[in-house]
Amino acid sequence: MSISIRIDNKSFERMEQFRYLGTDVMNQNSIHEKIKSRLNSGNACCHSVQNLLSSNLLCRGIKIKMYRTIILPVVLYGCETWSLALREECRLRVLENRVLRTVFGLKRDEVTGEWRRLHNEELNDLYCSPNIIRVIRS
Repeated sequence: MSISIRIDNKSFERMEQFRYLGTDVMNQNSIHEKIKSRLNSGNACCHSVQNLLSSNLLCRGIKIKMYRTIILPVVLYGCETWSLALREECRLRVLENRVLRTVFGLKRDEVTGEWRRLHNEELNDLYCSPNIIRVIRS
């Protein structure tokens, strides 16, 4: 038996799954595998421009533009259909923080004088744009 919905004298059939923006949307909204695939594509894209993102010859502004125009669209393709769980949000943030650590490089500790990786809060302060989760939600 097919269930349909009526809106303004138009009838819409209830579907178990359909394709939207290249993503299979299911009534259970299981997007774990799709996000995993997008993250793998983003990692491959990041790896392909790794030498540019870590280069001292390019300024940070150019590197951030590369992230926004090359890597971010690959990861976010079809994100309009995602309803994120905390697990997926964390995985997306890990990817973004890894790229930003490559862009911003190391920081010299003022007390010990040793080089260290930037903390997540420091990355958020340096990266003035909305993070990947805000972009998806907007």
